[in-house]
Amino acid sequence: MKKEKFRLLLSPKSSAKLNMAIDEALALSFEENDLPILRLYTWEKSFTLGISQKIEDYAHLKEYNQNFAKRITGGGVLFHGHDLSYSLVLPTAYLKNLNVKESYEKICTFLLEFYKSLGLDAKYVKDDENLQLSKSVFCQVGFESYDIVVNSLKIGGNAQRRSKKFIFQHGSIPIEKIHLNSVSQLEVGNDLTDFDINISYNDAINLVIKSFEKSFDIELEQSLLKKNEEEKLSSLLKEKYDYSK
Repeated sequence: MKKEKFRLLLSPKSSAKLNMAIDEALALSFEENDLPILRLYTWEKSFTLGISQKIEDYAHLKEYNQNFAKRITGGGVLFHGHDLSYSLVLPTAYLKNLNVKESYEKICTFLLEFYKSLGLDAKYVKDDENLQLSKSVFCQVGFESYDIVVNSLKIGGNAQRRSKKFIFQHGSIPIEKIHLNSVSQLEVGNDLTDFDINISYNDAINLVIKSFEKSFDIELEQSLLKKNEEEKLSSLLKEKYDYSK
């Protein structure tokens, strides 16, 4: 029996603005009958902010000489440049019988599978009896119920946005140490090297793909941006992600 197909997009290392504009272009261009999309990508050193935050409130972060962008999901500040990220766009009907918390658990199964394939005992914060939820402006260190922890240490977070047509979710896998000037002034989370895991980005991508296909019982088919997605991306970069205006 043929397996269901998802589109796979592999994006090169990009700025925060380009990565977030691609995310938004994929979500806004999505139609109910489109194939679900998994995008995997890496970053230039950068910061992203939650949808309700104001970039001017974080002007002091410019001392680190990084680029900025706002996400289309909530949350606080995230540092990038050491992480492999995913973005997933599903038709709303795909998870129609699940509430938000259940959908997080369903989607994030592939991340648990990824970490466990590396020999790590990964679980959700909500399933770790040693942890209580806590908030921080820095997403790497605040705990949400469907963040992922290893040995009670946060290793990854996820955020979701829903509309009538799509469910969008993204998150990151921290691969290595992040290097920022005066990093001691910032709250930086854990990464795979803290658990004695050293893996290349290419190997991590291949392992994520295997974990995703296994968890969703589907086949990923590599793809490029469609014409309408490229047009939406171009428009967003000019009209929304040009913060100099």
